[in-house]
Amino acid sequence: MSESESEIYIIYAIAALLPLTAVFLVLQVNPYSALVIRGILGAIAALLYAVLGAPDVALTEALVGTMLAITLYAVAVRSSMVMRLGVLAKEGEEEIREQLMGELRTIVNKRHIRLELLSYEEREDLRAALREKDIHGTCVREGEDNSKPVYCIAMRLQRLYKMVQAELSSSEAILTYVDGSNSQEKP
Repeated sequence: MSESESEIYIIYAIAALLPLTAVFLVLQVNPYSALVIRGILGAIAALLYAVLGAPDVALTEALVGTMLAITLYAVAVRSSMVMRLGVLAKEGEEEIREQLMGELRTIVNKRHIRLELLSYEEREDLRAALREKDIHGTCVREGEDNSKPVYCIAMRLQRLYKMVQAELSSSEAILTYVDGSNSQEKP
């Protein structure tokens, strides 16, 4: 086998990695793993362009197609994969049952979503934040009976509501869906 034939086989091998990596990218569920595989895909494409004699295209792919795109995607994924839950400041995270918050964190973590708790001073501020779409849901303690508190969780996004409804097993929580268009609660 001559040297030029072995180079052709190397080019074929590198070119075969492109669709293989693309398939792995499409099949990813975790957005952060998808970012890593997207970076690998860009590196393989840059390598292929360099081997084929297009160093300018390879450099452009490496800088723009890989590094810049990955950075921008990482920022977008990080900022969009958050569920903001509003709570009253006087109740705070300490007052809300650790079991309930742990269960909510487990539910959203399965889908690679972060749970952020945002504190509000008054119930009206909490309701206004939900109406104005500053938060995705609220969790408020109801009733004065300290022996068995009940927490009302209201969600304004139907997808989050269905996700939590399907897996929330806590007997101390009542989950409702708040339709943003007409501000009515639905059990």
